[in-house]
Amino acid sequence: MPNIKSAEKRVKQSEKRRIRNASQKSALRTAVKAAEVATTQNDVEKAKDALLNATKKLDKAVTKGLLHKNAAARKKSRLAKKVNALSAQA
Repeated sequence: MPNIKSAEKRVKQSEKRRIRNASQKSALRTAVKAAEVATTQNDVEKAKDALLNATKKLDKAVTKGLLHKNAAARKKSRLAKKVNALSAQA
């Protein structure tokens, strides 16, 4: 445990941020997984809605610094590719 007051404050702030980031990252993973599950179930409408939600969460994660912009772009691209392939089949 730190002895200096500012260091104590930093520890508290870091813990708050860690918890918030973990929560947001978990929600992000859930959204991405929902989109992938919808594509594997061949549900076009559900997949499109899930893709929009996942895209929004990915963009938000980039602005919050949770994810690198290229990583988010790659994930969005791969999800969109799956959804587009699914809608082309239907």
